[in-house]
Amino acid sequence: MNRRTVLEATLAGTALAAASVASAQPATAQQTGRPLYATAKDGTKLFVQDWGSGRPVLFLAAWTFNSSAWGSHIVALNAKGYRCVAPDRRGHGRSDMPATGYDLDTLTADVAAVIEQRDLRDVTLVAHSMGSIEAVNYLARHGSDRIARLVLVAPTTPFLVQTEDNPDAVPKPMIDAQNAAIAQDFPKWMAANEAPFFMPDTPDITRSWIREMMLSVPLPVALACRKTISFADLRAAAAGIDRTTLIVHGDKDASAPLPLTGAKTAKLIKGSKLNVYEGAPHALPLTHSERLVSDILAFMTS
Repeated sequence: MNRRTVLEATLAGTALAAASVASAQPATAQQTGRPLYATAKDGTKLFVQDWGSGRPVLFLAAWTFNSSAWGSHIVALNAKGYRCVAPDRRGHGRSDMPATGYDLDTLTADVAAVIEQRDLRDVTLVAHSMGSIEAVNYLARHGSDRIARLVLVAPTTPFLVQTEDNPDAVPKPMIDAQNAAIAQDFPKWMAANEAPFFMPDTPDITRSWIREMMLSVPLPVALACRKTISFADLRAAAAGIDRTTLIVHGDKDASAPLPLTGAKTAKLIKGSKLNVYEGAPHALPLTHSERLVSDILAFMTS
């Protein structure tokens, strides 16, 4: 066999191997004909990761996070036969960046647009941090017909700001001071608050990745979303949820302390289960990814 024949045989073998591997992988959006974007009511294009097939799991990200934060979860659940859908919130990641629309009802309508345009049904809705207010408000405003179960991860629900009927919450002057610090120097604020957000052994490369992700969001968008988180009163909405709910929260969460958020939310949602991760911070989808995936799988199959 001459050199050319050997080369051709090698290339052919490589192509066949690649085709075999490709056929074993979850279908991409392009392979299945699924569009890369959903369109909001105001025309905003929302980038959507949509991988695999089977029963759908919809992931909603934290404040200033985008869908890439759910990468390891998507891969793990694809391998178990689930379709995973994860949009970038408007103003985040690869979605359009309009000047308006960062109020809760518009953000919730964006979630509805993704669900309806993908015709998702029997959905397990998994929401981290800010995503929790969108998820709970979605159920209140758009109903639960398409949702089978709900997973709230380190939620910021039900209501963060201190009022007369919500005395054990965060005083408004404290919220205003935090927002002022972010507006003045967002990187400095991030550096000051990074340590309790992760675990001590969280790799530097993970920390850098999240810093870059957060700083890629324009400051006006970040501040508008933070205002939405702070003043969203979802106590009535949470009390009205009629879907099986799992709440996962770390007892070392400095961003959304368990007694003010996850514990209160669990009391409001009838029949919900609260799973507390000892020593876990707010970024537990990153710091406790394997455990979270295992708990989500167990919840979906129970």
